[in-house]
Amino acid sequence: MVEQYTVFAILVLALVFFAWGRWRYDLVAIIALLSLTLLGLIPAEKAFQGFSHPAVITVAAVLIISRALMNAGIVDSIVRLMSGINQQLHVQLSTLIAAVTVCSSFMNNIGALALFMPVAIRIARKSNRSPSVFLMPLAFGSLLGGLMTQIGTPPNIIISLYRAETAVQAPFRMFDFAPVGAGVALVGVVFIVIAGWRLIPCRKGRLAPEDLFTVDNYLTEVYVPEGSKSAGKRLLDLGHATAGDVTVVGHVRNKRKLPFFSPYRVFAEGDHIIIKANAEDLNEFLEVTGLELTASRKLSAEDLRSDEISVIEAVVTASSVLVKQTARSLNLRSVYGINLLGISREGVQLKARPDQVRFRAGDVLLLQGRMEVLQQVMSSLGCLPLVERGLSLGQPRRVFLCMVTFAAALGSTALGFVPIQVAFMTAAVLMLLTGLVNLREIYDSIDWPIIVLLGAMIPVSKALETTGGAETIGSAIYGLAGGFTPYFILTILLVITMLLSNVVNNAAAALLMAPIAISIAVGLNVSADPLLMIVAVGASCAFLTPIGHQSNTLVMGPGGYHFGDYWKMGLPLTIIIALAAVPLILVVWPL
Repeated sequence: MVEQYTVFAILVLALVFFAWGRWRYDLVAIIALLSLTLLGLIPAEKAFQGFSHPAVITVAAVLIISRALMNAGIVDSIVRLMSGINQQLHVQLSTLIAAVTVCSSFMNNIGALALFMPVAIRIARKSNRSPSVFLMPLAFGSLLGGLMTQIGTPPNIIISLYRAETAVQAPFRMFDFAPVGAGVALVGVVFIVIAGWRLIPCRKGRLAPEDLFTVDNYLTEVYVPEGSKSAGKRLLDLGHATAGDVTVVGHVRNKRKLPFFSPYRVFAEGDHIIIKANAEDLNEFLEVTGLELTASRKLSAEDLRSDEISVIEAVVTASSVLVKQTARSLNLRSVYGINLLGISREGVQLKARPDQVRFRAGDVLLLQGRMEVLQQVMSSLGCLPLVERGLSLGQPRRVFLCMVTFAAALGSTALGFVPIQVAFMTAAVLMLLTGLVNLREIYDSIDWPIIVLLGAMIPVSKALETTGGAETIGSAIYGLAGGFTPYFILTILLVITMLLSNVVNNAAAALLMAPIAISIAVGLNVSADPLLMIVAVGASCAFLTPIGHQSNTLVMGPGGYHFGDYWKMGLPLTIIIALAAVPLILVVWPL
């Protein structure tokens, strides 16, 4: 019992830190793993075996394949077909949600959401509607789509392989999840389209950059007069001339806009410089640098752009290197060659100095830089652009290669010829060799915090099982159920898993609840399949909070949502899914 209580204590602390969010979930998972190892509850030689687990390999392979599918232009073609959607709201909602649901059943749901978010924002702008009407339903649709296949979401992969390891059976196959998952997804999508969207508070959100970021009032044009002490100074020198929030955002020489992002660019007499600053910081800057104001003229965001320089919005993801950092601590201009012009949070532009604000997941950033640099930096920083990129229509050869490779992996797994981790990693390697994805894209596409979380939590989950902790919790659950029907037991397990997945990562929820499900099955002397399926459904239904899943976090800023907005549609959706999932599972996977 001492060992069980120790495991319980560490898991409770881990859950608290998961929910708190002060430390990222992969770090919390590593600390939990090391704590149990140092206490002797996980053998030292097995502490890091989780990183070689088939679930970890499969998740990484699925992320690579998702990137290749996007590169081939297959998903982009689907997005392009939606450009002429009917103006009726129900048609727009149903088309968007159906598309993201289907795509996320075969690719990473974050990737699917990232493709359709700009489309939803454009549709909102064209139909003069708030993006809040579209973005939360889109995020929930990406979660529902993951329920339908083995590769749709990490919990399904975990549950599938857990079945093979502990229940002495073959893993769930590719489409074993479809009868229940498709039914639940259909019920969820119908509810969202008919009634759910009405429960979302209408927030201002984002329609266009000018609606959210009011940079025009802070733009001023100055010039370097003859004999000025700023002549011959570098951009780096001017940027540090004062302690105020002054950002150089434009450089004109001989009436030609120049790219200015090298910190070593030297200014000459007669140069015109566009700066972003408030009145107080501007006065101090002019006094220190000796620059002078030009003839008064109204500047706008268009003055920040040129043939080489662009201004885009991007949303910060949960795994971004920006989280809890500031623009100053990361040296965005000198290291990445971009300017941070503004930050919005929950649909409101922050008035504090941008370079001193600590970024959060879901923040929307207004960035300026060379387009090719911005495209590269988005991936490095872990941000998603909120603009429609140039859609790739897909070359027939690339589409054919990608589809054949993907179909072969699906088929060999569905028919049981090859284990899923082998089939999908082989497909990923073939896609690399055929040029559908390159090495850099492979490493960029893998969500490393999720990989670390899985590798660390798998041994922790085993410790919960080997110490008897899972059996103790399972006994408490079916003891609480008493003489109630299997429907009631499955409902209890589903509700617990759903609540857990709303405060911790869904993969962690699946890893913690799977051994408990097995213990309940053993205690009741019933098949483990329906209980594992209920855990898979519950772990992927995080609709109550913005922190339950990255999809929810991503739409928070662009949609202008508040933390408490999610449960207003999420709670009835959760109840409806619970009412649909349990009978479906009992029919397809009887006890």
